[in-house]
Amino acid sequence: MNPIRRDNAIDEADAAHGDEVADKSASSLSERESRWNYALVGSGLGVWDHNLRLGTRYYSETWKAIRGMAPHDEADGDYEAWIALIHPDDRDFVVTAIERQNAGDRNYQIFEYRERHKNGHWVWIECRGACVEWDENGAPARLVGTDTDITARKEAEERLAHLSRRLDLALDISDIGVFEADIDNGDVDWDERLMTIYGIDGMSRTSAGDAWTEALHPDDRARVEATLAASIETNTDFQHEFRIIRGDGAQRVIRAKAAFYFDSDGRRKLIGANWDVTDEVRLNSELQRAKELAEARNQELETAKESIEHLALHDYLTGLPNRRYLDRMLDERSTECRENGLTLAILHIDLDRFKQINDTLGHRAGDAMLKHAAEVLRQNVRAKDFVARIGGDEFVVLCTLDVTPKKISNLAERVIRELCKPIRYENHDCRFGASIGIATESGPALDAKQLLLNADIALYRAKSGGRNRHEFFSTDARRRIIASKRLADDILLGLERQEFVPFYQPQFDARTLDVTGVETLARWQHREHGMLAPDRFLKIAEDLDVVSTIDGLILEQALIDRKQWAKEGIVIPKVAVNVSSRRLDDPNLGKKLRALKIEPGTISFELLESISLDDCDDAVIANLKQLRRLGVDIEIDDFGTGHASIVSLLKLSPKTLKIDRELIRMLPSSAEQRKLVRSIIDIGRSLSILVTAEGVETMEHVRILADLGCDMLQGYALARPMPASQIPAFVRAASWRGVENGARGVQAELLRSVKNSRSGQGPQ
Repeated sequence: MNPIRRDNAIDEADAAHGDEVADKSASSLSERESRWNYALVGSGLGVWDHNLRLGTRYYSETWKAIRGMAPHDEADGDYEAWIALIHPDDRDFVVTAIERQNAGDRNYQIFEYRERHKNGHWVWIECRGACVEWDENGAPARLVGTDTDITARKEAEERLAHLSRRLDLALDISDIGVFEADIDNGDVDWDERLMTIYGIDGMSRTSAGDAWTEALHPDDRARVEATLAASIETNTDFQHEFRIIRGDGAQRVIRAKAAFYFDSDGRRKLIGANWDVTDEVRLNSELQRAKELAEARNQELETAKESIEHLALHDYLTGLPNRRYLDRMLDERSTECRENGLTLAILHIDLDRFKQINDTLGHRAGDAMLKHAAEVLRQNVRAKDFVARIGGDEFVVLCTLDVTPKKISNLAERVIRELCKPIRYENHDCRFGASIGIATESGPALDAKQLLLNADIALYRAKSGGRNRHEFFSTDARRRIIASKRLADDILLGLERQEFVPFYQPQFDARTLDVTGVETLARWQHREHGMLAPDRFLKIAEDLDVVSTIDGLILEQALIDRKQWAKEGIVIPKVAVNVSSRRLDDPNLGKKLRALKIEPGTISFELLESISLDDCDDAVIANLKQLRRLGVDIEIDDFGTGHASIVSLLKLSPKTLKIDRELIRMLPSSAEQRKLVRSIIDIGRSLSILVTAEGVETMEHVRILADLGCDMLQGYALARPMPASQIPAFVRAASWRGVENGARGVQAELLRSVKNSRSGQGPQ
């Protein structure tokens, strides 16, 4: 073979071999790089690389995902923009940590901070980084590191800290001291509570354990040490009670419990708790002595037990079983009914008008009525029926039988009939009655406690339906109760969300039809049912005692709205707001109103005539005086349907009377109604009180009321209630002036009416 050709072949073989080695090396490098990438992604580490020499910054997909960024999102690495994303409480620390990290300070190679996620929440990040290259001047040239999302760990640490705080609080409340002992090394660590229990002061927690043996009472020491030694030898839990002599010389009784465990290093340890039971032991000792003394009296013990049992299970006044006894019998009777296929019937009885007897004749009379009611029940039920007084004027009857609803209904009617008969007490005929709710159930699913609740719901229906009657439970009634409860919850939530808003119905001068004011009406902007009028929520609001709260919110918003109207060039002379009797009885009402800085003469409070003005208590009278001092006018609403007397009007001296819409409705067709309304207007005029007519539905009403001398008008004929935003446009449009026959015709008719009224020729 030619040597030259041979050498060329060798060179070609070496080159091929070199290429093969290079390919394998590149493949191996690629495989290692892929493996590291998978490891980094799987470990949740976000990699960052800042090459300051080249001016490049690299951020891995995991680094971006931690911050809520998509893989294709660009991270420009702007330092100031990034610092702005750091939690304000961590910002100074992070700036310092980065400076120290760049300087090669190993104490800052790892640090933690909070950064705002792209979605707005905070993410805890653990940053690990270091400078890996420096330039020729010794300044950092390349920084490489990883970020890890440790939010879950931080939340777990916070939960653990919270649990620890709760445990410490529980131990503090219960006065329990805790210790931990290393069995192999003999070290014992006491907490502060345990040292306090033993009266040890001025000694370290770890050395305090040496004083335990010395604190043991001499008579108990051998026994306790033997028990502890046996527990250590058999690795069983330690539980004992012994006496100690505290550092101050006091003798106390300690109860101890402890258990063994192995820590993470495999060391056997004993952790336990001690607490002072001296008072408990003393009490138990006294009880034991009392028991021993009672047992020595044989027959006396039996008599005493029977007496105590009776007192515990019976009502002291009527002798009937009490609520505790009823609960026991509910379980027994329901079990009997389920096993024997019987029906359990519950009658829940509440006495009507009982409170009035108590309030007028005194509690002795009330007690006599309760005894009488108990006797009526005893006499009208069967011997095997169970009767209990469960509190106040409430009774329960349990009937276990195969019974028809008719028989239960007859029993209820008989009880009501007997209880309605008058009872003579100290020369007084006392009359009361009863309302009864009935619930029955049978079968294997019988639930006595639910049945009692159903009877209570039926009782509520009976009392709501007029009293002295009985009602059977129905699922419809239950649904209504649940609906009322849900509405009550919605009202409270609506108050929190400020969903109660004012609507305004304009009021007009009866002669000129100029706007003289607005009445503020509460509306509820319900999140599901839309705008609701008071008839949908007022009764429940009264039961919740939040009507005065709603009144207050409506007043505050009305003041804001009036100022806004004024800014838009619409001046509403007066805003009338409703005030509930409870708000009028609020001793802090004057203080609350002063805080609102109400302009005198711009606000009037409407009082329902049904509020008894003749029997106002001192708080109401004081509040009415304060209202006048604050420049708040008083109006009597719905006049003519309540019970306000002329004397009360003189005493109250309101600015305005509002005639109820029921008296206005029939004016066009009833001469008698016109006479009555004229009389009310004359009374107002004689007392210098303005008169407003509500329920003005037609222009005929407008004409008649102007002719009768009424001062102001309010009703759908002129304006309907509207939100605050519509008031300016409504006033500017003045559309009410042309409601019928055009504005001129109305004005002319009004002028003729005024002239006729002055000449005494008005309608009768």
